[in-house]
Amino acid sequence: MSNAELPLDESGMWREVRCLPAAAAPRPALFLDRDGTLIELVDYLSKAEDVRPIAQAIALTAQATANNMPVIMVTNQSGIGRGYYGWHEFAAVQTAVLAVVAAGGGQIDAVYACPAMPESGAACRKPNPGMLLAAADDLSLDLSQSWIVGDAASDLAAGMRAGLRRGWLVATGYGEAERDQALHLRSGGFDVTVDRPLSELAELLPACRTAEQQVNL
Repeated sequence: MSNAELPLDESGMWREVRCLPAAAAPRPALFLDRDGTLIELVDYLSKAEDVRPIAQAIALTAQATANNMPVIMVTNQSGIGRGYYGWHEFAAVQTAVLAVVAAGGGQIDAVYACPAMPESGAACRKPNPGMLLAAADDLSLDLSQSWIVGDAASDLAAGMRAGLRRGWLVATGYGEAERDQALHLRSGGFDVTVDRPLSELAELLPACRTAEQQVNL
């Protein structure tokens, strides 16, 4: 893949829509962090051979796919901004990640990655909502009925700021250390789930789709 072929937008964010929606009506999505949530946490991951899937998260993507719910990856990648690796290395890792998701019966419908540094204040970097808002524009999503799943409070905060009402903190990655910060995000308009297996969220996804279908009748 040449530099010109990389799916980067004008801000420098990776903005890759892999599956366009068949229907125009807004629908809920499952937003997933990558490192520490979908795959095992590796500091500044840059090699495909270091990709190790997290079984419950892979199963969750399969359940979402089976229910025709878009799965959207939103990942901070400051290793690019720091110069530790480049977009071509990121793309190679992504190929491996997408392969393990597909092997588990799921698919990733779109990928958003922000290379900005933590202190940059960039709109795309979680806890800011830029990646989620871009996905909503690209895929016609109903953010209020969507879920955000991650291993950091910043993942859930990005969802809250984007207008989501539900976040799920996993115990993998940084999850256990982030528990208290995540719980502080709880409010009347945003629910936070902690200390529960992702298999329970997988069981809720069909209900999410049913509610959306009733709204669109």
